[in-house]
Amino acid sequence: MPKRSKPYLIRADYRPGLDIDFDAYPFSIPAVRELGSIDFHPNVTFFVGENGAGKSTVLEALALALGFGSEGGTRNVQLKSVESVSPLHDAMRLARGVPKPKDGYFLRAESFFNLATYMDQTGYLDGYGGRSLHRQSHGEAFMSVLMHKMRGDGIYLLDEPEAALSPNRQLAALRAIHQLVEDASQFVIATHSPILLSYPHAKIIQFDGAGLTEVAFEDTEHYVVTKDFLNHHARRLDQLLASDDAGHEDEFAG
Repeated sequence: MPKRSKPYLIRADYRPGLDIDFDAYPFSIPAVRELGSIDFHPNVTFFVGENGAGKSTVLEALALALGFGSEGGTRNVQLKSVESVSPLHDAMRLARGVPKPKDGYFLRAESFFNLATYMDQTGYLDGYGGRSLHRQSHGEAFMSVLMHKMRGDGIYLLDEPEAALSPNRQLAALRAIHQLVEDASQFVIATHSPILLSYPHAKIIQFDGAGLTEVAFEDTEHYVVTKDFLNHHARRLDQLLASDDAGHEDEFAG
């Protein structure tokens, strides 16, 4: 069983008494406006939802509130190449448990190139297997972070880590995540990957127009659509490629 029976990151909500303009971005995003309180699983919590639903925005806010830089890395890396950080983190209140983790990392797919360049410039590559991240494939570099940089007893935030990973690499990442969980680590992961979402006993939080809802793995769109397509791929392709109806996306929901 995992060593961490209680989460370090326990809960996130809005600071009481704040005057928030819910017509301004990112508070205007429905899931952010209806944030309420997020209670985290001691091992793995997933954020799921359509692009633009707010899951990466909330994950970024959590990372900043925990002391990570906006473009990822450890807390020692405060890289900011663009001024695009939302103010959400200033409005958030985090409840934290004890003991404090010894390790931490924010892995962000969209800014990983900038982080890799920074690591080359500083020459600090021991924690990445001793090789430049730019001299590895995108998937190899992501796996280097999971296998070498994350050392256990940590709090790890991952934003769409599957972006660089083949299905086999996603399975390897799932195993690496489990090994870190067994070593007293806690993960919060924004993802579209049904492979990663299958991690046993994880909490899955759906971001949509109604706010945040906890869902079972088998009830996620990722599972339902992927399973349906693989089981009926010939029929689904015929429907998809032959349809002239702009609203045909609904045909594949069940």
